[in-house]
Amino acid sequence: MSGIGKVVCVTGASGYIASWLVKLLLEHGYTVKASVRDPNDSKKTEHLLALDGAKERLHLFKANLLEEGAFDFAINGCDGVFHTASPVFQSATDPQAEIIEPAVKGTLSVLRSCAKAPSVKRVVLTSSMSAVLLSGKSLSPDVVVDETWFSDPAICENLKIWYAVSKTLAEQAAWKFAKDNGIDLITLLPGVTLGPLLQPTMNDSVKMIMDLINGPQTFPNRVYTFHDVRDVASAHIRAFEVASASGRYCLLGYVAHISEPLKILHQLYPALTIPERTEDDRPLMPKFKLSDLKAKSLGINNFIPLEVSLRDTVESLREKGLFNI
Repeated sequence: MSGIGKVVCVTGASGYIASWLVKLLLEHGYTVKASVRDPNDSKKTEHLLALDGAKERLHLFKANLLEEGAFDFAINGCDGVFHTASPVFQSATDPQAEIIEPAVKGTLSVLRSCAKAPSVKRVVLTSSMSAVLLSGKSLSPDVVVDETWFSDPAICENLKIWYAVSKTLAEQAAWKFAKDNGIDLITLLPGVTLGPLLQPTMNDSVKMIMDLINGPQTFPNRVYTFHDVRDVASAHIRAFEVASASGRYCLLGYVAHISEPLKILHQLYPALTIPERTEDDRPLMPKFKLSDLKAKSLGINNFIPLEVSLRDTVESLREKGLFNI
């Protein structure tokens, strides 16, 4: 992959996935115009400015998801746009104002800026498996989940899974806007994302796993898809570069009950205490299958083993002083 001579924009560039995306884009020769809420906040930008190639080809821009036109300047002149910025809180005092509105309005704001920029050839949007799995359909072992599934916002609201509400509504709004305005849109659907951190603070997906260690006596009785952040970032670049790419992509990874990564962590680090039973005292929820046909069409055939992702997560947290064993 070579991005020499190409200019792209990454929104929410200081985030977990976005930081790795910026790193890989720079390594491939791209010039990156990265939006952050406050370019003067060193805690949010220092790790980006330290990346190889940043001095020559990384440009930071201030942009707020809820400010109309805020992304115009950053996106103007770009060949492509990676929209990763979105609230990732799992709970909030006011979910509509804190999670849903910024996700939906922010996505439309970015797309409106893209529609104004004739240079933009493709937009890659980071959605989520949470915009797929809560559709009301059965998730039994013989079921194969694919890109045609969409979560039902009403079901997500009833379960108070506000992040799923925000990602579902934002993606649906994006598809309508893209169709109405002739934008070449690709959406990627990662699940729980693990692996080393570039940013100095712990993100929500990693925190979800770490909070179950040396903490509660039980774990959620849930099945997730797990992905390595490096694979997710690479998939974004493939989605931009592969000319035949289109539509939605459920990213390849591991479909596993939450108990499985906890057991792997205990094997890697025996000193850790992990919960041994489900919070509802019921048998473990069965795993479903995830279709890999579309993801393979992007040339994504291999992914980092879950054990490696977990080990690298812990070692990264230890290095940053965010986790002690």
